Parts: sequence; C-alpha cells; structure tokens
Amino acid sequence: MTDRETGHVTGTPDKDYNIIWFVEACLSNALRLETYIADAESAGDSELADFFKRAQGASRKGAEEGKELLARRLNA
Repeated sequence: MTDRETGHVTGTPDKDYNIIWFVEACLSNALRLETYIADAESAGDSELADFFKRAQGASRKGAEEGKELLARRLNA
C-alpha cells in the first residue's frame, strides 16, 4: 500500500476506488461461493452448504451496502 493519493493515476480518488474495489470483491466472492455451495450439496454436506450460504449472504449484503454508499457519495 502507499501512503499517498493515487487518484491522479486512475482518475478516481482512492476513497471512491476503495469502495468500488470492495463491492467487486464482495460480488466476486458471492459468485465463487455458489460453486462451493454446489460442491458441498453434491457431497451431501448440508452443514458446509449452509455455512457457505451464510457467507454468500454476507457477501451480498456487503456489496449492497457498498453500492448504496458509493451511490450516495457520487451523487453528492
């Protein structure tokens, strides 16, 4: 990490870029967890499938909260 603003390189202030990155990471994780859920269900491991479903829900929630925060900040 750097201790200086790099928005001049990306054209997006770091604080906004960080929210965008966070949302993408949450969405990517939710997609990846879909595979893990299917694998656990195929193996008949409902405990593991439920665990991954809860994790997927948390990732979706993080993405939604991040999108809402970003929208508010970009519209301000």
